[in-house]
Amino acid sequence: MDGMPAPTAGMTISVRTRRDVVIVDPERFVASARAAYREAFPEITEERAAEDIRDVYDAVWALLERFGRLTPDAPGSAGLPGQRIPDRPDGLSPAGERTCIVLNDPQPLQDYGCFMPEEYDPFAVPPGA
Repeated sequence: MDGMPAPTAGMTISVRTRRDVVIVDPERFVASARAAYREAFPEITEERAAEDIRDVYDAVWALLERFGRLTPDAPGSAGLPGQRIPDRPDGLSPAGERTCIVLNDPQPLQDYGCFMPEEYDPFAVPPGA
């Protein structure tokens, strides 16, 4: 571990990930989210899925709950800048992914309890990290 930090007791490791997608076909996107919702909860009917998945947030949460990410596959490349993938069955075009490891964040999320301070940005990288 030459030059790299060694693990220590009490060290906080924080992983911040950004995954972007562009909706290229809203109907396929919503249909994909409703199908994912029904896969996760087989007792849900198509009608109930249509009632429960009404907007972008509902659709995103359904996909995240089912796959842990917005797209079930993890493409190695999003393509050239500005180039979209128009024919995916989920109506989404992966548009980049970035992960950052931050060591020794001053306070892990758990220590905030149920209520984080309003001014706190849990995704910001702290100064000096």
